[in-house]
Amino acid sequence: MGSGCCKSSPDKDAPEKEDPKKLLLAKLCQRKRVQAAGQIQAWWRGTLVRRILLVAALRAWMIQCWWKTVRQRRIQKMRQTLLKIYVTQEQSAVKLQSWFRMVQCHQSYCQICNTLCVFQAPMSSPAFQADDFLHVQYGVASKQPEFHIEILLV
Repeated sequence: MGSGCCKSSPDKDAPEKEDPKKLLLAKLCQRKRVQAAGQIQAWWRGTLVRRILLVAALRAWMIQCWWKTVRQRRIQKMRQTLLKIYVTQEQSAVKLQSWFRMVQCHQSYCQICNTLCVFQAPMSSPAFQADDFLHVQYGVASKQPEFHIEILLV
């Protein structure tokens, strides 16, 4: 019994010699698997980061579009307000000019009427009997309309 336990069996020695090769091969396979797993994980992390960046870019774009719309509405509202102010000012200026022209015409008309009243004389007046007709020309200042009077006696 004792002799069998001291002997070394050839089956146990052979695996010990091949074990370093298998161990080296197993380590190499493990490294390749770890490297492949690392590449897959890196690809997946990159995909996630790109997806997150895409979502962030889309949200930023949406915010920019919203802000541009708000800004355009504000600008349009300001333009409308300025246009209303401009139209009101123009209408006021036109009314004021029209009123001023009306007053000028009225004054001119009154002045012409007063002048005509001075020239009207009775028909029996000797000044009107001497000539067949009388030419009267009334000049008005340059800003006022010109008025020519020609009185013919029959």
